Amino acid sequence: MTGVITISATFGAGGSAIGPAVAEHLGVPFIDRAIPYTVAADIGCSLEEALAHDDRTEHGLGRLLADAARLPNVTLGGMDVHLPQRGIVPEEEFVHHTEQVIKEVAGRGEGAVILGRAAQVILADHPTALHVRLDGPRRRRIARVQESMELSAQEAERLLTENDRARTAYVKHFYRADPADPGLYHLVIDSTRLAAAACVDMIVTAAHAVS
Repeated sequence: MTGVITISATFGAGGSAIGPAVAEHLGVPFIDRAIPYTVAADIGCSLEEALAHDDRTEHGLGRLLADAARLPNVTLGGMDVHLPQRGIVPEEEFVHHTEQVIKEVAGRGEGAVILGRAAQVILADHPTALHVRLDGPRRRRIARVQESMELSAQEAERLLTENDRARTAYVKHFYRADPADPGLYHLVIDSTRLAAAACVDMIVTAAHAVS
C-alpha cells in the first residue's frame, strides 16, 4: 500500500509539475488546491480569504511573510519571523485548519501526494510517510523560471528570491524548522539537474520501498 508523500520544493524546482506526475503514477490523489477549499469550508470563510492565507499562492500568507522579512528588526535567517496584522481571522487559525486537513488525508491510509505547507514537519512521525525535497542551484532555478514564465533575468531572480524567502519564513515562523534542513527528508533531489521524468521515477521507486 502506498503511503503519503510530502514534497517540499523551492521555487523553480518543479514541484507543481513533479508532484501531480508522482500522484498519477501511484494512482493516489494530489493534494494541493483542495487544501484552501477545505479550509474555507471548515472555517466558514470565503475561498478568496483562505487563498489569501495559503502559502502556495502568489498573494497569500507566504507573500505577507516575504514582505515582513523586509521590515527592520525581523530576522529571517533565525527563527524570529513575525506576521503583519491583517484580516478578521488570525493566520494561526488558517494554519491550524491546514494542519488538520493534512493529518486527515494522511490518516485515511489510502495514499496521497501533498505539496508544500510544511507537511514534512506536520507528518514527521507518520510511519508510512515519504518526505521529499526538490531543490537545485539558484542560477539554474532562475533560468527555469525565466524560461517558463517568459521573464527577464532580473524579474525571474526577484520572483525567485521573494518566493524562496516566503516559503522559508512560513515554515520557520509556524514550525520553528528550516525547510532546507536535509534531516527533514528521506530523499533530496536536484530537480534542476535531472529530467522531471527521472525525478518522478526516483520518488515512485522510493515510495514503493517505504516500509
